[in-house]
Amino acid sequence: MSTSLVTGATAGIGHEFARQLAARGDDLVLVARDAERLTSVAEDLRSRYGVSVEVLPADLTEPDQLDRVAERLAERDRPVDLLVNNAGFGLKNRFLDNPIDVEQGQHDILVRAVLRLSHAALGGMVERGRGGVINVSSVAAFLPRGTYSADKAWVNSFSAWAHNEYADRGVVVMVLCPGFVRTEFHQRLGIDRDASAPRMFWLDADRLVREALADYDRGRAMSVPSKRYKAIVAASRVVPRSALQRLQGLGRK
Repeated sequence: MSTSLVTGATAGIGHEFARQLAARGDDLVLVARDAERLTSVAEDLRSRYGVSVEVLPADLTEPDQLDRVAERLAERDRPVDLLVNNAGFGLKNRFLDNPIDVEQGQHDILVRAVLRLSHAALGGMVERGRGGVINVSSVAAFLPRGTYSADKAWVNSFSAWAHNEYADRGVVVMVLCPGFVRTEFHQRLGIDRDASAPRMFWLDADRLVREALADYDRGRAMSVPSKRYKAIVAASRVVPRSALQRLQGLGRK
């Protein structure tokens, strides 16, 4: 029996990871800020799939709460086989229009939490010679899109290094780079989803996660959904940055 820990597990991509992992028979540890909603999701998954679901309410911007999640990942007698670093954060305004503590909150979720939780999980995984991490990044990592893009570029770089470092020791680290996905993400930012991108760029979370898990099972270092987003990633490597600026609205969920 495998155990998977998913952050940001009550909505969107994180909830879909939890659902599909439960359907595969994984026991779960679910992390999110909203304890009431977290409990509701856990009860639903237990009843639908008959798996064990542990809830761990935590705001990952708070160091002591982040430490509690890291401590759970580091437990040797209750090993976690797969960590899904999915907790998200996005800012509607431009860099200088945001208070610096708000920018720091985004950085803490997208970079600091990924760093701390990956470090906590990988130690035991390398010792056991099995396990893995899926870091949910974004197509925005390949585009000039302010601090969100910069934070996600770090996630890509870190994940690529960790995959190369630990693959031959039985541990897979994969980065998932979605574009626009039909979730609550844009609604929470107060952004009109219909106006933010053409319909052709929108993805369904269930298909995204299904393909991501298939790529993870194959031991891939990166998963990019759909031909259109693969084309954008390929173009980002050859197109001048000034031209890519026109695509800066294409991003995460």
